[in-house]
Amino acid sequence: MPSLNITFTDAELEAVRAAAAAEGKSLKQFVHDLPLREQQRVQFVHYAAAWGEGHRNEFDDAFPDEIPPPDRQRADAA
Repeated sequence: MPSLNITFTDAELEAVRAAAAAEGKSLKQFVHDLPLREQQRVQFVHYAAAWGEGHRNEFDDAFPDEIPPPDRQRADAA
């Protein structure tokens, strides 16, 4: 099974150990899970943004006072 050596400063490693302990996980399991959780987070954000974009007109109709001015940049364009 492939493995990976990761270098941390003493302070970084202590922070990672504390985060692992806070979740009740071993350091190895915590570090293993991080990229998987990030992948799930990114997938969720993309889905949520697409859902919101797909319902923009409904929101604008329901809350006409909340429509941003036309000259305001959208968050994903910034």
